[in-house]
Amino acid sequence: MNIPDQSPRIIFLGTPDFAVASLRALVENHFNVVAVVTAPDKPAGRGMQMKASDVKTYALSQNLPVLQPERLKSPDFMEMLRSYQADLQVVVAFRMLPEAVWNMPPLGTINVHASLLPQYRGAAPVNRAVMNGETETGVTTFRLQHAIDTGNILLQQKVAILPEDNAGSLYMKLMHTGAELLITTITGIIDGTIREQPQPQGGEWKHASKIFREDARIDWNRPVKELHNLVRGLSPYPAAFTTISGKQLKIYHSAFEEAPVNLQLGEYETDGKTYLRFAAADGWLYCLTLQYEGKKKMSVADFLRGFRF
Repeated sequence: MNIPDQSPRIIFLGTPDFAVASLRALVENHFNVVAVVTAPDKPAGRGMQMKASDVKTYALSQNLPVLQPERLKSPDFMEMLRSYQADLQVVVAFRMLPEAVWNMPPLGTINVHASLLPQYRGAAPVNRAVMNGETETGVTTFRLQHAIDTGNILLQQKVAILPEDNAGSLYMKLMHTGAELLITTITGIIDGTIREQPQPQGGEWKHASKIFREDARIDWNRPVKELHNLVRGLSPYPAAFTTISGKQLKIYHSAFEEAPVNLQLGEYETDGKTYLRFAAADGWLYCLTLQYEGKKKMSVADFLRGFRF
């Protein structure tokens, strides 16, 4: 796509790899990205060396100016932001912006969110959709306003959640769909074909609150299909977990069987060779790929070969 000369001056704000796909799409489709805002470098890894965000790494490879403010309300940062005279800002997987930032450009600030708003507003829409057993989600582009994820909708694109999907595979689908939808959205803003719509008010919307450690702990009192979806929704990170022989066991891939169980909830059964299954409220949860505390991720067969019950 060749964008004409009236392409707006764009500042892009994002941090993780999910945002890189959208930034790359802007660059490769010849949009006028004048600066990139991302998180400050942080120590990471065993050596705690300073590590740049994925967005910064890509931006530097394209010779784009990079801003890394500690505080978004800092006068120095605000002055620098204004100096780029952006017409439009694009936010993908970034922290909450103060109004002084999102209200700065004349064309406003648009966000790419990994759900069909108003469903799954919040920090973990990909995980929560899979955890809840949804069969469909999508991507929304919308205008930022005061309350988080509540601005006027620009465009939406549905994405199927297949039975074999987990949070990781769905993340990749939504990442690429979001990048494509962003290009269509900005093109529509340029040519005036976008008709933004307010989000519906009221209603019983599902939320996408941040994932905490206790969200990942398996509660064997729950129906087994819910536990299977929990595993899917938390794989590959942070991973659903339980304990076995007093140590943590993370489960990355599971299967389930709804059937009467002859054990106490949370107890396990194995043939010592091919299967390891736990008793849930109404069936068995089979561990297919797992990681025992202090060990690497492996298949259940490999685990059983080396584990002594």
